[in-house]
Amino acid sequence: MIKMLETTVKFIESLGPYHPKIGIVLGSGLGNFIQSFSEKISVPYSRIPHFQNVSVAGHNGQLVLGKINGIEIIALQGRVHAYEGHSQAEVVYPIRTLGLLGVENLILTNVSGGINKSFFPGDFVLTEDHLNLTGKNPLIGPNLFDFAPRFPDMSKAYDPSLNEMLTQSAKELNIPLKSGVYAGVLGPSYETPAEVRMLRALGADMVGMSTVPETIAAHHMGVKVCNISLISNMAAGIIDDSLRHEDITLQAASVMEDFSSLIKNFIIKIGVGSERGH
Repeated sequence: MIKMLETTVKFIESLGPYHPKIGIVLGSGLGNFIQSFSEKISVPYSRIPHFQNVSVAGHNGQLVLGKINGIEIIALQGRVHAYEGHSQAEVVYPIRTLGLLGVENLILTNVSGGINKSFFPGDFVLTEDHLNLTGKNPLIGPNLFDFAPRFPDMSKAYDPSLNEMLTQSAKELNIPLKSGVYAGVLGPSYETPAEVRMLRALGADMVGMSTVPETIAAHHMGVKVCNISLISNMAAGIIDDSLRHEDITLQAASVMEDFSSLIKNFIIKIGVGSERGH
């Protein structure tokens, strides 16, 4: 695995003179954020050694290097999911690649089903914590990295300083930002109304099929993580509508302008903070 990762890292380093400290994973329908980049270099996952192809609608499947306000950034436009038949190692392979490339701050994004009845489709929600209900963990097996702990502490898996910066960005732009606990499930079937009632009883505010393994893998490597969810629909049983994946991409398109403004402002804040810290 380490040799595979080294091959991937060398390939990405050969694409251009970039040394990004900030990475972003763009979830379903949110890939258009890369239009904000200047000096872009894009490469499809199919060309990157050991990357898996993406098969889900709304996920473009390319890695993009670029700049926002002169700050170097690396983006994963689309992700693979365990429900596509991928192992946990394959799901988090791109995240581990970013860590080895020198990324220090990782912005995860996703679209989620709302469980908290005060959430509405179109809301942005900051993840304070998660529930791993997938029955899987990307750290099972040998501890890949000498520098990483065998038993990582997850009490601050979502970095408080990044969460504070994102909250500040939302305030400055007057974009409402809620916060809550993300329940990570396996999928691909959506939850039943009974499962949603169970998730609410467990303390979940939203539910989705990604993000949790990525957070665990990044945190294990010492990368700071922040996650922002777009509520695309209310989870089953809360309203009487059926759930369709197409609605997710439509919802993402409707808030793209606010999403781009918020993430750009956030990236600039992280970049300024990193410069002060060095």
